[in-house]
Amino acid sequence: MPHARLLTTLLLTSLLLACATSPTGRHQLMLVSEDTAIAASRTAYLSTMKEFAEAGKLNTDPALQRRVQGITDRLIGEAAKMRPDTRAWDWQVKVVDEPQTVNAWCMAGGKMAIYTGLIEKLHPSDDELAQVMAHEIAHALANHSAERMSVAMATSLGLAAVGAAVDKHRDTTLAAAALAAKLAIELPNSRTSEAEADRIGIELAARAGYDPHAAVTLWQKMAGLGGAGVPEFLSTHPAPKNRMQTLKALIPRMMPLYEKARTGRAG
Repeated sequence: MPHARLLTTLLLTSLLLACATSPTGRHQLMLVSEDTAIAASRTAYLSTMKEFAEAGKLNTDPALQRRVQGITDRLIGEAAKMRPDTRAWDWQVKVVDEPQTVNAWCMAGGKMAIYTGLIEKLHPSDDELAQVMAHEIAHALANHSAERMSVAMATSLGLAAVGAAVDKHRDTTLAAAALAAKLAIELPNSRTSEAEADRIGIELAARAGYDPHAAVTLWQKMAGLGGAGVPEFLSTHPAPKNRMQTLKALIPRMMPLYEKARTGRAG
């Protein structure tokens, strides 16, 4: 019984220490700090990109790179206004040459990738491509990487054990977080975090001067790929049936931001 009471106490303590709030006011489980998630993601990103480079899978098309980088830079500029501390992030985006992979992701600290399959199969407009990248950036702004690492660690190690490790074994925690960061590329996002990234992403894109309507047309194109097998993007980004309706309902609130951004750029 004393042992059980100790575990219960450690569990409750871990939960209390692990409370955080997302940009939308949602409570998050945080056994891993954002700084740790960023450091772990940097390590995982370097390793992942090295593997792609050695396999000859980093795209070298200058026109495509300019397009992706140009859109991403505009979004990063607006992200810095939403969260000024992200100006210090080492933002990066790489185009991965995998024609059959319809996917994109962003780790903590702004480490991003988009696959050529998404571009070649969806043929997105710049507005639609901006919605993809804005959605991924939104995951980073909302600290979803650290949250997902925390959930993964809590699931695999037990909340009490992880709670103790956070305080007493930071090197071990960092190593575990580095692994979790790598797995974040493949593990599905929760529907809650997806809805949050949709909400933040469509606003981020609108503020950068990209048409909010493209969020809906993007998902219409994504849904159209269903007959050819489930796209990788849909395995890591759950798509409830009401997703397009939810995004469509947000458009009227986003249009003034879009119009203001377009007017500013025209001037």
